Amino acid sequence: MMWSVWWVWLAGALILGVLEVFVSGYILLGFAIGAAITGILLGIGGPLATLMAGSLPATMLIFAVLSLIAWALLRKVVGVRDGQVKVWDRDINED
Repeated sequence: MMWSVWWVWLAGALILGVLEVFVSGYILLGFAIGAAITGILLGIGGPLATLMAGSLPATMLIFAVLSLIAWALLRKVVGVRDGQVKVWDRDINED
């Protein structure tokens, strides 16, 4: 099973990282970070790696959660992109 091999996940992370250079938005970078961490977890071993190697749905769930966390942290660090519309919740004329 290719999805349970650690270097496949790291190769996927590298490919996604290279694709992020061509497509802006930090979306693929979040997936690349999630794939890299998934590959590292599989490479280190332990009970979580055993669970991931034995179950494709568990591996996909862990990858999805790690990618979402990475994307949220990237949005927090990078912030709102230039040109993105800012939504105002308060009018400056209100007291």
